[in-house]
Amino acid sequence: MKRIEAVIRPVKVADVVEALEKLGHPGMMITEIEGHGKQLGLQQEVRGKKYRVDFIPKARIEIIVRDPDVDKTVKTILDAAHTGEIGDGKIFIHSVENAIRVRTRESGEIAV
Repeated sequence: MKRIEAVIRPVKVADVVEALEKLGHPGMMITEIEGHGKQLGLQQEVRGKKYRVDFIPKARIEIIVRDPDVDKTVKTILDAAHTGEIGDGKIFIHSVENAIRVRTRESGEIAV
């Protein structure tokens, strides 16, 4: 099993969630986060004064998938989150040793 962690633009969350649900992945976690990558924040101008915003709002979507589903899930996220602009985000893939469903105590892939 793998945990796919996608850090994306907040405005693309609905598109990504809809695409993942169509793919058959209704279970996911979404967190509002702030951060920056290579762009190192933004410079904004408000009423003639310039302000530097070091951390930009982002959304983190985490989903656990079976190994054979990793590539199509990543492609789905890429297609739904892509704008072509700096700040589209990143996707990280982590190995998951085990998963346990608390209600039934099932473990392994069946718990996903």
